[in-house]
Parts: sequence; C-alpha cells; structure tokens
Amino acid sequence: MSFNLRNRSLLSLRHHSERDLHYLLDLSRDLKRAKYSGVQRRSLAGKNIALIFEKTSTRTRCAFEVAAFDEGAHVTYIDPTSSQIGHKESMKDTARVLGRMYDAIEYRGSGQENVEILAEYSGVPVFNGLTNEFHPTQMLADVLTMTEHSTKPVHEISYAYVGDGRNNMANSLLLVGAKLGMDVRIGAPRELWPLDELVEQCQEFAAESGARITVTDDPQVAVAGVDFIHTDVWVSMGEPVESWGERIDLLLPFQVNPALMAAAGNPRVKFMHCLPAFHNAETVVGAQIAEAYPALANGIEVTEDVFESPANLAFEQAENRMHTIKAVLVAALG
Repeated sequence: MSFNLRNRSLLSLRHHSERDLHYLLDLSRDLKRAKYSGVQRRSLAGKNIALIFEKTSTRTRCAFEVAAFDEGAHVTYIDPTSSQIGHKESMKDTARVLGRMYDAIEYRGSGQENVEILAEYSGVPVFNGLTNEFHPTQMLADVLTMTEHSTKPVHEISYAYVGDGRNNMANSLLLVGAKLGMDVRIGAPRELWPLDELVEQCQEFAAESGARITVTDDPQVAVAGVDFIHTDVWVSMGEPVESWGERIDLLLPFQVNPALMAAAGNPRVKFMHCLPAFHNAETVVGAQIAEAYPALANGIEVTEDVFESPANLAFEQAENRMHTIKAVLVAALG
C-alpha cells in the first residue's frame, strides 16, 4: 500500500487521496509505537535531506531533524543567512543544485510557488514545512491527535477552526477534513473567510468523501457540538505589528475563552493550537499587545485559563509533528 507514496512530494494535500492520508496516519502510529518501545528500524540510513528555512521555527525544524536522525538520515539546515537563495541564486537554480546532492528537500517559507518550483526542478521529493497558503505536515499531526483523543471513526469527528479563516491553518484544516470525510467548520469574519476557489475545491472533495463543510461568521454556530476547537495566532509571521489593531477588532468575538468552549455544548471538547500561542503576556509580542490592549493581558487568540486547562492538546500536537513527519519521510524515502 505504501508504494504509491514512494518518491512523492507533500506540497499541500491537494494531490493526496483519502487512502494516501490514511496510510500516512497508520504509518505514523506504527512509528510512534516503535519509538516508544525502542525498536526503530533506521530505514533511512544513508539518506541526506536538505532543510530550507526562510522562516524561523521551533517545532518544524526539531520535528524534521529528530525524525530524520531516528531513522538514520542526515540533514543540512539552511537558513536565510547561510545560502544564496533569493539573493544571488533563484529558487529554480537552487532546486537543480540541491536535487543533485540530496535525496529530499524540506521547505519552510513564504509563497506556495517556491515549494512548487522546488518540486518541479529538483527531481527529488519535496516536503512543505509551511507556506503562506498551506501547512500539510501540521495537518497530519492534527488529525493523528484528534483520533488519539476521540473514540469516533475519523469521518464522524467534528472540529471548528475559529480566527483568521484565510491563513494556512484554516486553509489546510478545511482541505484535510474535506479529504477525510470529516465535519469541518470555519468560523471567521467575512473579511477573513477562505478564498472562494479553495472552498469550492473542498466542496468537490467533500462530495466524494462525505465531508460536511461549514463557513460562518458566527463563532457560536461554528463550535456547536464539535469535538475539537482549533485556532491560530491572529497576525501571521512577517505581518507588521501595526496590523494588530484592525485584526483585534475583527477577531475578538472569535477568541477561544471559557465561554466559547462552553458554547460547544460538549463537556469533552478539546482545544488545539499549532503553536506558538499568545495565551498570556510572557513573550515579547504578548507583552507588547497587552500593553497596547490591556483587555488582552489574559491571552489573545486563546485565554490563559483555556490554554492551561486539561482541554489543551497543543503539546500532544507538537509531539505528533515528529511522528507524522517521520511517516512522510519513511513513506517517500524508506
């Protein structure tokens, strides 16, 4: 069953079938058990993987490095200061150079077109660690986490994403749920809804999988009856701090706080976040926002009391980044 993922890139999930995704999730569970029991196979011995990071990261970098090392592969970390990408060398030329030296390439950066160029010209599998448009490795971790914390089959799980509905997390949660036949809700102000083109494509996927898709500007409608509530930061990496004022006015009704959790009407509802999260004023950015907007001192997109509650699964998600990324690597290169 894994043969159809060999040498395959992971760019957005658009080109992965429901069967492909279930295989990667099953493989993730197997590899997680193997790591816990100490019986890893090191199936990537002799493989070399380039990790291109045009945007900084904690979880994505660590997950790729540990996943590769566990399976015996070597990695080269390439940040904006240690390469000529975009300065003296185009992404197309970079792809053709790295493809002759490495067995695979990971890319975390800005435009989706960059990861698409790498995949087209490198000749080796390329894995999207995050772009402005999509975050596919996070999706595998999120679905694995949801299945670990639900007794329902995947296609019966319901979840809502509330916040900026046009960012890479909202886009990707919409896409993966549509592929897997899940009940997906996007709760966002109309100004921040996903692009019509993506919604229409996901509705086509849903027609095949049986998924239920809802896009609404009412946060109460978005979360009613769901098993999981997701959110993300309100201003993405690279956007100016000045964006906060307008964004806060739009998104404050979508803040994940005890009232919104209670609106799910499900005492077992769980909270999910890809991290980092601004749930207090203990970070530089969190402190800046709290100083300018005192009402947000207890958290921005999620409040401290929700984040520090037993409902929070964000750290399980963070661990599962490693296991699911390992599955992607092993399926493509093992």
